[in-house]
Amino acid sequence: MKRTVAFFCALAAFAAAPAHSEILAALNYETKPGVAPRREGVAIIDIDPASPNFNKIVKDAPLPPDFVAHHIYFNQDRTKAYVTSLGRSVIAVYDVAKIPADPEIFPVPDCKVGEDMVFTADRKRWFLSCMGSSNVIMGDAQTNRTLAVIGAPKPAAGEPPRPFIEHPHGLTLNESLDLLIVTSTVDPADFSKAGETITLVQASTGKLLATQKVSEKPSPATEAPVETAFVPKKSPQTAFVTNMLGGTLWRAVWREADKSFDLAKAYDFSTIGQGMPLEMEYNEAGDRLYVTTAKPGALNIFDIAEPTQPKLLASIPAAAGAHHFVFSPDRRYAFVQNSLLNLPDMNDGSVTVIDLQANKVAGKIDVLQKAGFNPNCIILMPQWNTDND
Repeated sequence: MKRTVAFFCALAAFAAAPAHSEILAALNYETKPGVAPRREGVAIIDIDPASPNFNKIVKDAPLPPDFVAHHIYFNQDRTKAYVTSLGRSVIAVYDVAKIPADPEIFPVPDCKVGEDMVFTADRKRWFLSCMGSSNVIMGDAQTNRTLAVIGAPKPAAGEPPRPFIEHPHGLTLNESLDLLIVTSTVDPADFSKAGETITLVQASTGKLLATQKVSEKPSPATEAPVETAFVPKKSPQTAFVTNMLGGTLWRAVWREADKSFDLAKAYDFSTIGQGMPLEMEYNEAGDRLYVTTAKPGALNIFDIAEPTQPKLLASIPAAAGAHHFVFSPDRRYAFVQNSLLNLPDMNDGSVTVIDLQANKVAGKIDVLQKAGFNPNCIILMPQWNTDND
């Protein structure tokens, strides 16, 4: 109780602090398992190791305790922030100038357990993956109303194969290919029911093109592909896939002739004693790949100059549940959020600061952890928004 009181006293003090240069990040958080009453919110935290307000909360506001916020995304012009909900068939949309205050809640009635979002470059549409209802919602990016529900059930035993969407999590949009990639991850009601495929969707129409297996094991394999991401400046276009439960990294090379991927396993994290690979990012040159693993928690750096043979350059310890991460604007630091769905042994609650010049831990952001909260996502605020009254 004393820690919680101190936490909210600190909020008032820093809300009144004068403006200064800083690196601000938005983190949605929730109480740790078994803590009552349950609380959720979004906090803006100064994560700049050189700032006098490092590891301090600049702004904070609650979310409904049954929202179960998971991801935060910006729209294309970074004027709005979208928060997906695991607990309700809605999305929360913030004016970035006001975040974390005054979200507008929009219903998405056909979506259960909303996960990832992507936005079209023309600012007209968004896509939302719905792991509980096994579909993807196409929405209007101006009104946030549903335009289409994209989905098809998995064929029953004995039926001919066809594309399907089952328990989708990851979404990747490649508009140059008119392609949306949807991962089949896990049944949110039963994590033992995991997928093994990615589904390719024509982004302009929502037509399902193909479902491809991302496993060398006999079906059904509990791989749980969770995210895909295209390598920048690569020809032919190449993506990587993280298999959360399979513990592997897969490489996918686009085949224009038949509109599908050449898929192959690229790396097995069990060889370095790690599991649960999750998020991916690249450097601007496209020759480095960064991957978090949640168990025991690390940020891994690969040389992907030759994407068919990623070479592990460094594996830097983070903490249990290493999940989403962001880079400082100058790419000097990576900030790794350590909590995966409040799961046992994967809910440390801190943010690890990693010096990417030295490839070592440079600090820890634990203001939420000390107050009894776990952050579920971290996203860097736009630089025009980094000075706050």
